Amino acid sequence: MEDIDGKSTYAQTNSPCIESKYTSISLTNAQYTKGDFVGYVFAWFSLVPIALIVSFLTLIVFRRDLHTISYFCGILLNEACNWILKHTIREHRPPREITVLFTEYGMPSSHAQFMFFFATYMILFLFIRVYKNYNLIDDLWKYAAAFGSLTVAGLVGYARIYLGYHTGSQVLWGSVIGVLLGTIWFTAVQVVLTPFFPYIASCPLGELLMVRDSTLIPHVFWFEYTSTRSEARNRQRKVTSRKSQ
Repeated sequence: MEDIDGKSTYAQTNSPCIESKYTSISLTNAQYTKGDFVGYVFAWFSLVPIALIVSFLTLIVFRRDLHTISYFCGILLNEACNWILKHTIREHRPPREITVLFTEYGMPSSHAQFMFFFATYMILFLFIRVYKNYNLIDDLWKYAAAFGSLTVAGLVGYARIYLGYHTGSQVLWGSVIGVLLGTIWFTAVQVVLTPFFPYIASCPLGELLMVRDSTLIPHVFWFEYTSTRSEARNRQRKVTSRKSQ
């Protein structure tokens, strides 16, 4: 069990709890009951935040877009807020027979807060920042992405209850806080930070790091696709002309 200072202990069946020098990273330690297929699936859903973090880091390294960087900075701030809240409220997780317990408290759920922050920012970004079409058919992918984000966030939150890591109230408050912080951070990026993006991208450090500001580009994917095709054709023409000489 966790002691009053939030320290982790190691428990074995039919043996007293003893102090252990080992601990675990709560985001990766997803245990489930052996033979429980539903629990197995939900354990994998608990790892979705890790996949998202890896995806963000990959996008930042290869695309270096200021909006993506701002999105990820918001996720880090959201996690910092969760840590502060947990160690302020100090509400324990529900009792559960597991071999490894955590140094973290349970209120609010970090998984739920993470996922609903991600989903809220994603939905606002899709419907406010991304280009708008004049018909519903062309925007179906936005609704699909928004629905998918909310669905995965809900499944991750329910997985934490099903696996016994959090109570319903801990997941509920984590979700509410995630939605609130996601809305606040998107507003801050859209209103306060975005006007500075052109200066950041054009400053010496921005040029050195090759960061990009795509705010004024209505359809980034189409712009990159057409730019790449145009450049490839120009280079092909040059290669062909050299060979013919």
